[in-house]
Amino acid sequence: MSVETTKTGVNRRTLLKGAAATAAATAFPAPMIWAQNIKDITLRQFGTGVSNLNDVALKVKEDLGFTLEMTALDSDAVTQRAATQPDSFDIADIEYWICKKVWPTGNLQAMDTSRIANYDKIVGIFRDGKLTPESEIAQGTAPHTVGFVEGPGGTDFVDNESGWMTLIPTIYNADTLGIRPDLIGRPIESWTELLNPEFRGKASILDISSIGIMDMAMVCEAMGEIQYGDKGNMTRDEIDATFAIFTEAKQAGQFRAFWKTFDESVNLMASGEVVIQSMWSPAITAVKSRGIPCVYQPLKEGYRSWGGGIGLSKSLSGMELDAAYDYINWYLSGWVGGYLMRQGYYSAVPETSKEFMTENEWGYWFEGKPATAEITSPTGDVMDQAGAVRDGGSFYDRMGAVACWNAVMDENQYMVRKWNEFIAA
Repeated sequence: MSVETTKTGVNRRTLLKGAAATAAATAFPAPMIWAQNIKDITLRQFGTGVSNLNDVALKVKEDLGFTLEMTALDSDAVTQRAATQPDSFDIADIEYWICKKVWPTGNLQAMDTSRIANYDKIVGIFRDGKLTPESEIAQGTAPHTVGFVEGPGGTDFVDNESGWMTLIPTIYNADTLGIRPDLIGRPIESWTELLNPEFRGKASILDISSIGIMDMAMVCEAMGEIQYGDKGNMTRDEIDATFAIFTEAKQAGQFRAFWKTFDESVNLMASGEVVIQSMWSPAITAVKSRGIPCVYQPLKEGYRSWGGGIGLSKSLSGMELDAAYDYINWYLSGWVGGYLMRQGYYSAVPETSKEFMTENEWGYWFEGKPATAEITSPTGDVMDQAGAVRDGGSFYDRMGAVACWNAVMDENQYMVRKWNEFIAA
């Protein structure tokens, strides 16, 4: 552990700097003043339910001393709030495709990577776009393309590690379709299965346009119906062709529902009303923890991926800003990463997360090895038995098979209008 970082991941240089202004006006030592004042700090964070977790807020209070107020919203509401209500939050826990929409508003401030203790350990996906030196960069809004600006007041994204990040990456995953193998009873290998008439009335996709359109594209391309120039930046003709295929399927009764929230996706799958659908990793976890078979199915065409990070409000300053940097450093120091990895997500700094996982957990979740004992969720629910292997295998197998990232297109407004027409059709 470096001298810059305490056991809880607090950057000591930052901590002392934050206390210095107060200490100058008093006889008390700086750390004591910081300890007294930190209790009075409350940072307001909002984001999706994926990572705005009460256990994290409780651990922040225990380890860092200040209060983290969390609000969980759906992706569209997160985007709207970040873009239109800059004074309503201190920390925006958002996805990179959302950053592409929000950054031009000027509501977030660029972050100095020299203040990030584990910056050099952040996986390459978020720095130069490559998981390994041989990796090909997937289509869509790859995180590194909106991850850096030229300086503190930068308005345009730059294609190099400039030292100023829009978001500090925290969480990401390779997404696919969730299935109920007990109710399907045969192998599922392709995205095309989402529109297979065999599952009429028992399929579902999520009603979040910027994500749902990417699932649609994976299906249409797998069917051989459309060959996109870039799934993440479709032309109007490609958008029209995509919605034509899915509207026909919808009108034929293919879909049981269109979900917006995590809980909706879990309940649809757990009840058996839906047997194949767009899903997120912890939703699979939640279904399995009820003792119900549910698989995050690897598909031959690859994964649709996403990444999220922490952004800071432009109005955050002084001790609150220092506390926010301490929170980010704590976030990347391992405890949260281990918590998220046990849900099936990945940490931006995997090696620190390893310290907060058992050898069995690390082998199962990260290395793709068979479990040597029961695998449990962060809350203790049994998810898999000894001998089981994670769906899709290791970190490098899964993140190395990403076909596209969630995206914001040049024709985004047109796409959203067409999405709304599809939902209403």
